[in-house]
Amino acid sequence: MALPFLWSVPGLLRQTTTLIRSSKTSGPKILGIGALSVGLMMTLGTGIQAERSEERVDQAQTVDDALRRQEQKERTDDLEATPYTITPERRALLNTIRYAEGTWKDGRDLGYRTLYGGGLFQDLSRHPERVVVKRYSSAAAGAYQFLPSTWQETARKLKLPSFAPKHQDQAALHLVKKRGALQEVDRNGLTRAAMNRLAPEWASFPTHAGRSAYGQPVKSHSELLAFYRSNLSELRNGTES
Repeated sequence: MALPFLWSVPGLLRQTTTLIRSSKTSGPKILGIGALSVGLMMTLGTGIQAERSEERVDQAQTVDDALRRQEQKERTDDLEATPYTITPERRALLNTIRYAEGTWKDGRDLGYRTLYGGGLFQDLSRHPERVVVKRYSSAAAGAYQFLPSTWQETARKLKLPSFAPKHQDQAALHLVKKRGALQEVDRNGLTRAAMNRLAPEWASFPTHAGRSAYGQPVKSHSELLAFYRSNLSELRNGTES
């Protein structure tokens, strides 16, 4: 019996059914037809496996594409949330602000969890907005002692998703830039002019006259400059702990 060439799985099924039915009346040819049927069924199984394999490949490709898109979005979001490059000079400035604000704590990340007055909080997903009564009443928190309103405005501007250390750093640099001190520090280091510009943002920084802009305890020009220079040297030499 001549067999036509079969192009599809449904065609194989129809041809196999026809052969099986004809084998019931063919007598001696039944063995050959049975073998042929087995061959066709094996071909059918191979075809189904190939189709399923293609489906699995397609599914894997779909998942892979989705993961790549998610990774790209996360990288884009991170770039949006971290627009300021951290150079040694900028890191030394950030560390000096922490030193002035009392959150340096030997350079440990513990400073990023510090409340006004020295207490600690644990959740870095958001600003704690917790009012503490010491010498003054304040809800300042974090390494740079952000007030809730300052943090909310800056976080919204920079699209910061949390109160994590790297996001606190970005917010602080944004405030430095707003005060017109970032370019000064980048070019000349922590000068008196830079300190004077930062005094309205951080009460612990001295004005040109050496006083706090808010009548609070303040660090001297010489003390802040000494810390800045020492820290910058450690950063450049890679010896900061």
